[in-house]
Amino acid sequence: MENKKTCRTENEKKIIYNRINRIEGQLKGIKNMIEKDTYCKDVLTQLSAVENSVKSLSNHILENHLYNCVTRDLENGDYEIIDELISLFKKFNN
Repeated sequence: MENKKTCRTENEKKIIYNRINRIEGQLKGIKNMIEKDTYCKDVLTQLSAVENSVKSLSNHILENHLYNCVTRDLENGDYEIIDELISLFKKFNN
């Protein structure tokens, strides 16, 4: 498998880093909740928020992948990108 890269703008990296930092903060909050013996329902509510944040970030990166990487590869005649996309969609639908 070749080692592809995605060139992201500084603005795009900033957006992604901000989201990752927010997710890290949410996880640290959950860790504190466990240390303080917080009620399970409250912990599960926060875990659901983290899951939604991760899904949102995944969707953001997938959207950029479609508009940038996939478009570029198709324009260059690299139709193997379709198999890659099918694999990605299968991972997201589990």
